[in-house]
Amino acid sequence: MTAPSKQAYVPFVSVANMMKLVLYVGLERVLTDLCAEIEDDFRRWGEFDKTPRVASHSDVGVIELMPTSDGETYGFKYVNGHPGNMKNGLQTVTAFGLLADVQTGYPILVSEMTLLTALRTAATSAMAAKWLAPKNARVMALIGNGAQAEFQALAFKAICGIEEVRFYDIDPAATAKCLENLKGSGIRLIACATAEAAIEGAQIITTVTADKQYATILSDNMVGTGVHINGVGGDCPGKTELHRDILLRSSIFVEYPPQTRVEGEIQALDPDHPVTELWQVITGVAAGRTAAAEVTLFDSVGFAIEDFAALRYVHGKVAQTGFCEQLDMIADPDDPRDLFGMLLRSA
Repeated sequence: MTAPSKQAYVPFVSVANMMKLVLYVGLERVLTDLCAEIEDDFRRWGEFDKTPRVASHSDVGVIELMPTSDGETYGFKYVNGHPGNMKNGLQTVTAFGLLADVQTGYPILVSEMTLLTALRTAATSAMAAKWLAPKNARVMALIGNGAQAEFQALAFKAICGIEEVRFYDIDPAATAKCLENLKGSGIRLIACATAEAAIEGAQIITTVTADKQYATILSDNMVGTGVHINGVGGDCPGKTELHRDILLRSSIFVEYPPQTRVEGEIQALDPDHPVTELWQVITGVAAGRTAAAEVTLFDSVGFAIEDFAALRYVHGKVAQTGFCEQLDMIADPDDPRDLFGMLLRSA
């Protein structure tokens, strides 16, 4: 049997290697790098294929595929969202992704994306706040202290200069977990007994809860003027976090309206309610925050271009560091027409 050629092998980044890579580069450096990569791809928004993610919904959660291409490289992510998993000791969100060469169709990277999604989500939140939050914002309320929370806190520190994070979760053990994990991070960490207490004095409010239901994590009377809100937890039909009245007095910024209108906070609004696409702010086509008293809302649901940027970043880092395994993944017969013969000769 002939050994597989180099063409047969595809770099695979396992969870173990992703953790090694992040710790080797440095967590905050990875977050700032991802922010820059995602921002660069938002600047060339028009080059990408764009489609709402393909979702398969059930009573217990959702499984989604998120594809895109810039004409040279194709990428997709498989991701699920199952809020009930936590009761069984399982992750609410798991993911993996792939990059491929458009010219040949051959995969060039396969990677875990459970950790990478947490990193890119936090980087995207902080990137949006960089453009939309009040100037010199230094205090953030973080409501929902589950698997995403620490990544969000560190991204806002590294990218936006946040100095104090005020934590609240309906489960005090989740807040305690965050405070323990973030000891020594350089952030002032404050545990709060209520969401209202967490919001007090915050210029940025980030909600990142997991329940699949129409929820009111923030009521209208909780949100004053001049704040920026990152609505991260609402990301599928029937799953929201903000009272509708907050939306009606906010300037709303989104990734891709055809997806966000189905999955985001704005599913509660009329289909033609005005929103601004974040790429337009980044490229100067549209204004971001225009007044000190304005309430800005980034209605974040996650979009494929962000995952594409994250996978492309990992692909480059793996080439430099070697934190990967090589999978014998592509059938590579000596004669491309003789796939059957390759099978026979393998005996």
